[in-house]
Amino acid sequence: MATERKPAFFQSLAAGGLAGTAVDLLFFPIDTVKTRLQSSQGFAKAGGFRGIYKGVGSVVVGSAPGAAAFFSTYESMKHALPLHGQLAPVNHMVSASVAEVAACLIRVPTEVIKTRTQTSTYGPLASSSFSAARLVLQNEGWRGFYRGFLSTIMREIPFTSLQFPLYELLKLRLSHYLDRKPLYAHEAAACGSIAGGTAAALTTPLDVLKTRVMLDLRDPSKQQIPSLPSRLRQIYVAEGMGALFAGVVPRTLWISAGGAVFLGAYEWAVHGLMGL
Repeated sequence: MATERKPAFFQSLAAGGLAGTAVDLLFFPIDTVKTRLQSSQGFAKAGGFRGIYKGVGSVVVGSAPGAAAFFSTYESMKHALPLHGQLAPVNHMVSASVAEVAACLIRVPTEVIKTRTQTSTYGPLASSSFSAARLVLQNEGWRGFYRGFLSTIMREIPFTSLQFPLYELLKLRLSHYLDRKPLYAHEAAACGSIAGGTAAALTTPLDVLKTRVMLDLRDPSKQQIPSLPSRLRQIYVAEGMGALFAGVVPRTLWISAGGAVFLGAYEWAVHGLMGL
């Protein structure tokens, strides 16, 4: 079997940025539908199927640097950690978790702006990403851009801890079956689709929690805000189990298809850059 070379830091950076931007722009309408389904105001009041590209400006700004931060950190950690062989799944879980924290430092502010714009949280006062960002800064200060940071981490770490070990395992099994490394982009894409869809479905309640936190405009300095476990319990008690899995179908379809494009485009780009 041919050996697979390690991508350099800047190759991971460029390939990750390209892959992230491609996915976020291509599947943005599905993300909008998912977010509106999870909103406490209800799908119709959040906008329904109207204006499904609202908030795309924040994605244009934040997608590439967020994805680049993830993949450059992930590849660096994966090859630096002394966890190989039977401990490889642990390596992938730790690497992906650290990478998600790095990416969220960039991604969460754009997620806050995107989520509030998608659901028309500010009404006619903010019809664009720029005006929504201005209102966040005006009403909540710089801390407002990181509302939901902990809930995003709480979602992303379980998600990536499921997705990336499964993705790496599927790639390994397919490579052994084909007796070839590295896989072609479309083969890596198929592995990414299965891994992403599985992880997305299982972590939907945490995604609902993240959406609700980001859409909560209450001032923590003036009133008590419930803890994350309390919020989950409140959603379950007041709205039932169905609310915790609101948007599970578009989320699973989006990340399943997005995982194929995201990881397939990453493999294609990184190996293309390595060949230069």
